[in-house]
Amino acid sequence: MIKCVAFDMDDTLYDELDYYKSGLAAVAAQIADDFKLNDKIIFESLWEIFNSGNRKTTFNATLEKFGVDFNDEYIQKLVNVIRCHKPDIKLLSESRDVLSKLKKRYKLGLITDGWLPAQELKVKALDIEEFFDCVIYTEKLGSEYWKPSPKGFEKLLTDLDVAASESVYVGDNLKKDFLSPNLMGFKTIRIVRPKRIHLAPASSQDAVPNYEIDSIVKLPDLLRKIDAV
Repeated sequence: MIKCVAFDMDDTLYDELDYYKSGLAAVAAQIADDFKLNDKIIFESLWEIFNSGNRKTTFNATLEKFGVDFNDEYIQKLVNVIRCHKPDIKLLSESRDVLSKLKKRYKLGLITDGWLPAQELKVKALDIEEFFDCVIYTEKLGSEYWKPSPKGFEKLLTDLDVAASESVYVGDNLKKDFLSPNLMGFKTIRIVRPKRIHLAPASSQDAVPNYEIDSIVKLPDLLRKIDAV
């Protein structure tokens, strides 16, 4: 019998692309202010470079494009801007509806990776804390305990007093989300969102989720089917 449903956040409950669009707008405003440039033109460049697949040196490429002299310290300043900005993101109505329904039947948990305070600001902007009996920021455990480490999942089971065999984990990222819960005995479900950012394949068969759905609205019915097995 399922007693607990745990979720990843980014690209599971909302489109993570929206977060980066919001963050890059904040970075564009900072660059424009620092170097007396047009923030809209800076944003267009950041967004184009980011969507081209260059997500590691987006800032560098844009600054070079506009002939701006910068160093590693300035890049870190921009990284901090995106991590600390107030994100312009909203929880999709279907996600809110599903969480409301599931909360009546199961214990709900959230396990999210990423630097603080960015993840905390996302939770606040999405206004989702009310749905969860347990919110675990793996960064608070130590960055070495980001998924695929089992540490966050172990804490979830302890905090909610449930067994892995009674729990389901819902995520999106084949590279890191499902390995530990699979090995621990969770049932695992991947939501394949059309705008998803993480496209890397699973590293092994152990990292492949038990089920896949293309919309969170299909989750309640799938949980009932899993429970009936």
